Amino acid sequence: MLLRPFLNDASSCASYLFGCGTQAKLAVVDPHADLVDDYLLAAAALGFPIVAVFETHVQADHLSGLPALVERSGATAYLPAGAGVGFEHVPLEDGDMIELGNTLVTAIATPGHAPAHHAYAVADRRRGTEEPWLLFSGDSLLIGDVGRPDLHVAGDSHGQARLLHASLRRLLELPDHVVLYPSHYAGSVCGRGLSGNPVSSIGFERAHNPLLALADPEAFADALVAEMPPRPAEQERIVAANRSGKAGAPA
Repeated sequence: MLLRPFLNDASSCASYLFGCGTQAKLAVVDPHADLVDDYLLAAAALGFPIVAVFETHVQADHLSGLPALVERSGATAYLPAGAGVGFEHVPLEDGDMIELGNTLVTAIATPGHAPAHHAYAVADRRRGTEEPWLLFSGDSLLIGDVGRPDLHVAGDSHGQARLLHASLRRLLELPDHVVLYPSHYAGSVCGRGLSGNPVSSIGFERAHNPLLALADPEAFADALVAEMPPRPAEQERIVAANRSGKAGAPA
């Protein structure tokens, strides 16, 4: 399996180009509008087409590169069912699997940061197993932190936090060796105590992420909503643009 991370330090956003070289099928997860040229250039250098674009959720802190990437590559767009977007896409339910040659992508419903949010567990048949090798966790499980619950459902931060607690318990069912690739790292307003290291593992977070140590949903919710950082600049405008699928940076 091929994997290329893309880190945008201006917004502390991470996105990923990955897929199967044997059968020439690449995908991008959580693409950033500023990096569309970079994904296409990287795919061209590898000699394989981008055939799928995955969003873990509707982004609130940056303009998505999905519309431009789909238009320029002809790829299929995949989002969580119920994402509420106004453009053509394939809605994925919990447990749905997309095959990219030998690369298998399984959607795991992880609501809490957003009501419609998926993590994507990725396996590689060439490793001799269909068990997950890595996890694109979006804004659910971060490194040293978890996603904030207040950006997508006004006035229900505690409720969303409790949903996130249950979602994280699901992710902790994955083996310790699964490599964790979230969509944000230190500097992002989507968390409070994010690590500057953009890569971790389920086992490391299980042992060292302080929020994962809170087994009680209410204690977790109370801790998560305390001292919330400011909302992303231009959040409403960005969310509207990402739901509509219209390209163009917010004014």
